[in-house]
Amino acid sequence: MRGTAPNPYWNTNVARHPDILRAVPEGCGDALDVGCGDGLLARRLTGRAERVTGVDSAPEMVARARGLAAGHPGLTFVEGDFLTADLPAGGYDFVCSVSAIHHMDFEAALTRMRALLRPGGTLVAVGLARSATPAERAATVAAAPAVRITKVLRRATDPGGMPTADPRMSYGQVRSAARRLLPGVRYHRHVLCRYSLTWQKPR
Repeated sequence: MRGTAPNPYWNTNVARHPDILRAVPEGCGDALDVGCGDGLLARRLTGRAERVTGVDSAPEMVARARGLAAGHPGLTFVEGDFLTADLPAGGYDFVCSVSAIHHMDFEAALTRMRALLRPGGTLVAVGLARSATPAERAATVAAAPAVRITKVLRRATDPGGMPTADPRMSYGQVRSAARRLLPGVRYHRHVLCRYSLTWQKPR
């Protein structure tokens, strides 16, 4: 499979891409990027999977992703609501999502991602949450200087036009719901204002 091009930009979402790419199982046939935006991660996934599908509800993002897909055979994009889009149940070896799940009903989205995975497949979801407890707020305050410095040093930017939404769930609520829906899930809170969920579907 072909190698991937360097990132044209960096931000706290793109910061999670290397971990996501490392989680793609060997011999991955089909991968799905939920909330693919301009398709940057989906394009990178073509270096790890035979076929990659990106899905996004924003028409302008899908149009941009399709325009940037030249030279990436096996890469397709679907415009529509992930919760109702025509995607094959049990059709993917790898499902990922970066900062999109808080735009949807969290439990419905995780349940659909779980259903779309083949047995033995891997799910990685990166998201945003709000700090609700004293411990969560303290962690956010402690990380703030590192976040600011990293953004300056890395010249953080974004491609523009990306839909935004404030997270409704707290870190604790995310962790609790994920552990109930995905038994054995690995939850990690990252310094750069994100959490990640990593889960392998039982065979």
